[in-house]
Amino acid sequence: MEPFTQRVIAVIKNIPAGKVMTYGQVAAEAGSPRGARQVVRILHSMSTAHRLPWHRVVNVKGEIAIQDEEGRLKQILNLDIEGVEVGEDGRIDLSIYRYTPEE
Repeated sequence: MEPFTQRVIAVIKNIPAGKVMTYGQVAAEAGSPRGARQVVRILHSMSTAHRLPWHRVVNVKGEIAIQDEEGRLKQILNLDIEGVEVGEDGRIDLSIYRYTPEE
């Protein structure tokens, strides 16, 4: 496994319940500020195997990026269970729910 992939997995595993990070944040924290698309691929291919809290990663606007309805609803439900409010516009208020590891 590539070092960047290992770091991405570690960053995602450390996002606490009730908080979210953006794909770009995860990439930057893992050492590649321009690696957001790689984070998407890692989440898609490794979430199950590494038991990643994939639902805690959203796009830069605080939106759920999953396009299929079932996956989208599953992410909203998982976030709701953790107390993260997804607005009627489909956005999460990053000023409230964004996690920064320095916290």
